[in-house]
Amino acid sequence: MVDRAFIEQLADVWNDLAELGSTLSAEEWRLGTECPGWTVQDQLAHIVGTESILLGRTAEGPAPDAAHVHNAIGEMNEAWIDPRRARSGPEVLAEFEAVTTLRLDALRQMDDQRLETVGPSPIGDVPYAVFMNVRVMDCWVHDQDMRQALGRPGALEGPAAAAATDRLASSFGYVVGKRVAPPDGTTVVLTIAGPQARTLAVRMAGGRGADVAPPEVATVELTTDVATFTRLSGGRVGADAVLDRGLVTVEGDRDLGIRVLGAMNVMP
Repeated sequence: MVDRAFIEQLADVWNDLAELGSTLSAEEWRLGTECPGWTVQDQLAHIVGTESILLGRTAEGPAPDAAHVHNAIGEMNEAWIDPRRARSGPEVLAEFEAVTTLRLDALRQMDDQRLETVGPSPIGDVPYAVFMNVRVMDCWVHDQDMRQALGRPGALEGPAAAAATDRLASSFGYVVGKRVAPPDGTTVVLTIAGPQARTLAVRMAGGRGADVAPPEVATVELTTDVATFTRLSGGRVGADAVLDRGLVTVEGDRDLGIRVLGAMNVMP
């Protein structure tokens, strides 16, 4: 039996985005976000584009040249976002609500065989249900992008936030073991406080990082909140910025901690 929890998680995230969008002024829709070149409105247009692709639709035209576009994925995103920049925020919101309603209807009608079918996704070839779990994370992160720009923190509790945080947290072993690759015997602990509180610990052995129970004494321990963890994991903010603002505390090997923070961007 396929776990279909992602359907209601997507519904929750999309409903939160719709409610947030319904409160925005024209000026707020145009605020810049931590994604280079993207406004609050562009964040929502991006989700419209991805969910439209999943409905089998095609973009209106090729992406224009833009300094913030660096690869094929960026070009694909921009092909959907750019035509919507001339529209108002409420117009993009109305399209968002229509597209996501169709997507929820489609997802609820899919049988287990369809959800188990392996296909491409941002994390490689995976079952469609796993891809949709990634969609929960992606949409929730963009919700956080909008909230960060607007100065309206929220949506940090509930099943969707938990699923998104779990998806991002699952990459911590890779960050430590592969990207940073400290010596064997090194233990790195990351504590996320507040909503979505959890502690992640990775110990190096045989040149690999393994998830372990948090030790009494770690080589380095990082402590932050889920919003900052999300921004680091999405490449929205760097190590220096979060340390300068006191958003992360480091106990133990500070140089190693800075290296870990600098390697945490795992968003495709």
